[in-house]
Amino acid sequence: MHTDLEDRARAARLTAAERKVVDYLRTRAAEAIFATAEQIAGAAGTSDATVVRTARALGYSGLAELRRSLAEPVVGRTGPGAHATELAGDDTATLLDRAFGEVGDRLARTRAAIDVAEFERAVTLLGEADDVLAYGVGPSEQVARMLAQRLSRIGRRARASGATGFRLADALVTLEPASLVVLLLPSRPTVEARVIVEHARETGARTVLVTDSLGVELGDRVDVVLPAVAASGELTAEAATSAMVTDALVLAHAARHRDQAVEASVRLNRLRSALTGHGPGDGTLTRTPGDPARH
Repeated sequence: MHTDLEDRARAARLTAAERKVVDYLRTRAAEAIFATAEQIAGAAGTSDATVVRTARALGYSGLAELRRSLAEPVVGRTGPGAHATELAGDDTATLLDRAFGEVGDRLARTRAAIDVAEFERAVTLLGEADDVLAYGVGPSEQVARMLAQRLSRIGRRARASGATGFRLADALVTLEPASLVVLLLPSRPTVEARVIVEHARETGARTVLVTDSLGVELGDRVDVVLPAVAASGELTAEAATSAMVTDALVLAHAARHRDQAVEASVRLNRLRSALTGHGPGDGTLTRTPGDPARH
């Protein structure tokens, strides 16, 4: 039982629906640490909005802070050292099964949570945008950079940033009404994320949020929310599901704009050939006049 949660619940004036959420948190704290607002709502028999209201009624800034509070008593049991101890007796095949099973489960849950109409709307926004800014911090920054690279390779003007603090202003200052921001934010709202969302709204740029648990908190300030179930521990990479969601976005966009994607691919291969000195597709060396002979 979580003592801090009990104390807060006693001090707060909760509705019947909010008490259902607290009852779930009391009895299933370990699961709630990694659950989305939708998952908590389903288990407690309430709505996503009620889950967020409950967190705030208990004195937390939102669901993310509540989840961090629930996690504190079990940090020692779920950290890297604990996982190493837990897995020490497993053979290689078992470790492979556990790792792939964990990621497979998250991918399946993510696919089940994605609304096809919302996903198609995100693809439409991507197609309508003149330029794309992908933003993420930590592991999500790598996903953002991969997204920007893949979009560039199919002929889209795209860039990525993982900047924090005042350095982020450089990435935001060029946003325009025809811009699209893809915000990769698993579960923790940051000052930077709030500034990005508000600046996008002010400039008229559109925003797609890829997240585990912030859909309710930020959903009314972005254009599309795409779920990406976060890791339930430290066995596998946190960003695996968001990477798959963004890969699917690129594939869907390329399918809708096939001619543009093919033309960009041809240009890309031609440039690669010129840079490596190999003729396109034939393995021969090419050399411009005046270049030293290659040996």
